[in-house]
Amino acid sequence: MSAPDPMKGFRGICAGVLVLEAIVVLLALLVVGRFDGAATTPLTVTLVSVLGVLMILASGVQRRPWGLQVALGLQVALGACGFLHFSLWIVFGLFALVWGILLWMRRDVAGRMARGELPSQQG
Repeated sequence: MSAPDPMKGFRGICAGVLVLEAIVVLLALLVVGRFDGAATTPLTVTLVSVLGVLMILASGVQRRPWGLQVALGLQVALGACGFLHFSLWIVFGLFALVWGILLWMRRDVAGRMARGELPSQQG
């Protein structure tokens, strides 16, 4: 029997974070419309809606080797949408922190895997 793959769990976490992020991004449309009605243009609504849908779709491709790059590309797109309204900058900042922590944890686990230090590699 082979040892469990810790990166499989990481990919699941990435998919979950993308779904949560999509919910927050789509809810940001309500904030934009509530506090700054002038910023709720058809372009803003379309771009943010498309970004939210793409995040949900990207959560389904996290098992692919290029899934993480897609997720990080969507983070760049969210940062660019920050120019539409400041509330999107806040969402971007929070999730940039989350993704930074996830990437740091991934690097740490990959290093431990390479050195054979994971509990599943012992014995």
